[in-house]
Amino acid sequence: MADQVALFRDAMAALCSGVAVVTARRDDGAPCGLVATSISSFSAEPPSVLASIGHSSRCHQALAESEHFGVHLLSAGQIPLADEFAGQGDDKFADFEWHWDEDVPALDGVLAYLRCRRSALFELYDHSILIGDVVSGRRWDREPLVWMERSMHWRLEPRE
Repeated sequence: MADQVALFRDAMAALCSGVAVVTARRDDGAPCGLVATSISSFSAEPPSVLASIGHSSRCHQALAESEHFGVHLLSAGQIPLADEFAGQGDDKFADFEWHWDEDVPALDGVLAYLRCRRSALFELYDHSILIGDVVSGRRWDREPLVWMERSMHWRLEPRE
């Protein structure tokens, strides 16, 4: 089994993906968020996204129970924001510009922001699959932040 786990992790590290922060409002009214590289489009009709959320995340409960959540595709230069939201800090929003989009914490300066209404939640193994219908949002003309080979970059270049 250990060989399969190592193979899986190495193979998935070679899969290039965008970097996103998924946000929601907790029961106590505070914002919460986490970094996710396992975000994808789910359907074009209706427009919807899929996010894989680990059960161990402190934001899992808020995302699983909230009617709305935000998906923020990060732009080049937002590695510090990604690092903060990947960490275990208590107030991940403290050092970054953000605002409330009704009941969803919305980060500023991102490549794209999608406000989603939760349409499905599936739990299996140590993750939940969260599917949300896009109800609003915006796309800005910025370069994307990319995750590949266990590191973040804004542009892919050949290894030296």
